Amino acid sequence: MSTRLTFKEMCANFDVTPRTLRYYEYIELLTPDKEGRSRFYGTREVARMTLILRGRRFGFSLEEIRQWLMIRENEGTTAQMQHWVSLADGQIVALIEQQKQLQETLDELQKLRDLTAKTLG
Repeated sequence: MSTRLTFKEMCANFDVTPRTLRYYEYIELLTPDKEGRSRFYGTREVARMTLILRGRRFGFSLEEIRQWLMIRENEGTTAQMQHWVSLADGQIVALIEQQKQLQETLDELQKLRDLTAKTLG
């Protein structure tokens, strides 16, 4: 990957829509270099996009991701890692609860499905 990506290359490399990329810029998660109407994304923006998408995959809100990214710029890497551990701890608890609820829903659906199938013959 080159050190500078165009808007179109960013969309393609990260499999995001132009609307998503523009929104991340609008809320200042990304700040590409602008030359006229063109936007270019350097290594910092590529790294930030990687972290943004990873955070979204783990279920973090964009605001949580923004705060986490700002900590590195304002307080350094160690503070960012400490905050990450705290965020991850909370998210792990939330995901375990979601998993429990999902399993209960699956169990209930399976029982209802089996009962209905039995009624059919």
